[in-house]
Amino acid sequence: MSKILLVEDDSLMVKMYNLKFTHDGFEVDTALDGEQALQKVKNKPDVIVLDIMLPKMSGLVLLKAIKEMNNQQPVVMMSAFGTIDYAVEATRQGASDFLIKPFSNDYLLVVIEKVLNQKRILEENLLLREQLSDRVSFHNLIGKNFKMQKLYDMISTVSGSEATVLITGETGTGKDLVAQAIHYHSLRKDKRFVKVDCSLLTDTLLESELFGHERGAFTHAVQQRIGRFEYAHGGTIFLDEVGEISPTLQVKLLRVLHDRKFERVGSNKTLEVDVRIIAATNKDLQKEISQGKFREDLYYRLNVVQIALPPLRERRDDVPLLTEHFLKKFRKKLNKEIKGFSQEVLTAMMKYDWPGNVRELENIIERSAIMEKGKLISRIDLPNAVVPRKNTPLQVDHIDTSIPFQELKKGLIDHFEREYFKKLLIQCRGNIMRASKCAQMDYKTFYEKMKKHSLRRSDFTAKS
Repeated sequence: MSKILLVEDDSLMVKMYNLKFTHDGFEVDTALDGEQALQKVKNKPDVIVLDIMLPKMSGLVLLKAIKEMNNQQPVVMMSAFGTIDYAVEATRQGASDFLIKPFSNDYLLVVIEKVLNQKRILEENLLLREQLSDRVSFHNLIGKNFKMQKLYDMISTVSGSEATVLITGETGTGKDLVAQAIHYHSLRKDKRFVKVDCSLLTDTLLESELFGHERGAFTHAVQQRIGRFEYAHGGTIFLDEVGEISPTLQVKLLRVLHDRKFERVGSNKTLEVDVRIIAATNKDLQKEISQGKFREDLYYRLNVVQIALPPLRERRDDVPLLTEHFLKKFRKKLNKEIKGFSQEVLTAMMKYDWPGNVRELENIIERSAIMEKGKLISRIDLPNAVVPRKNTPLQVDHIDTSIPFQELKKGLIDHFEREYFKKLLIQCRGNIMRASKCAQMDYKTFYEKMKKHSLRRSDFTAKS
């Protein structure tokens, strides 16, 4: 039962509020002046409802004294002489809300419930922060590396707000898990969490998916359909791979971000939604802006708070923790009694760069668990390291000194280039995207190198 301290010098109002609050399940204490209130604040009420005009001590002076005793104490100020100056000063001194009399009892209860919810979220977040140093997981996220600890802290901080969040990071780092963690630690956690993968649909289908459509709006639109924004009303919508949205849809999304209004496809009726927006991308949106592919104003609307996820190679000390987590999951799923990994396998996993990040690690462990016939995983299917260590000299078997140096140099470069890309494609089983990441090259440049050296993807996929 939540405790309210009501500070009001009008005895009739005190009696009325007391009856109302008690009827709605609150424990109520009252004070008729500031001096009484200061004594009763020591009983640690959950929220204080405080009038500005009080005998012996003004409400603003009392508010300052309360905040000096406990800066986190929620205080709702009220006054029949509401002015902007009063409201500004009360807010500056830390009041949670400022109400101008007269107002309905029901409205006051709504404000008190809101303040109590904010207090609860703040207390939960403070508790989470105290526990961060000992945590190895946070709402399905796994890791004890210092970068993950900072991530947990960031999530717990931003969850209590309504800010739009942009999550960035490579494919497979767990951006969707971060979005879910934010939602389920927010005030909207009892409402819907709606995910939309913006990379999977064409412009027309994505617009309909986001905003809905009216019957007959386009071919096959045989009935009205509400979009994901409407469906997420009151909750959170997660726009995954938002960097894939076309310029046309970017304009419409910008409007929703600005005023939470939109029209269904084929309709002139403007709809309004209360929804929190979280977006994610594996692209460099600032680079996309410079190339004219992404709107700068939309970027700043999305990027109110940015959370950057570290790739797995930057937190290798979490690999053993993650492998144990996934092994436990697949041990149960496959009904196998696999106890763990050999030291050789663990060493190999620690050395590997994991271009596909946590998702790649999970897939490889599942495959290894399926194939393992014993009780210890002693073999794991990892591509070998393909980038030579720095300062390691390249070896050649024979140098023909009769060839002019420039021709020899060009021939050697071409030879080693071809062997490098050939070996890389063999180890990545013809997966050009993975091979280009290992080479730290963009996909197009890598493909041009393949053409230059007459290397065909089919030659390497057949070897798998």
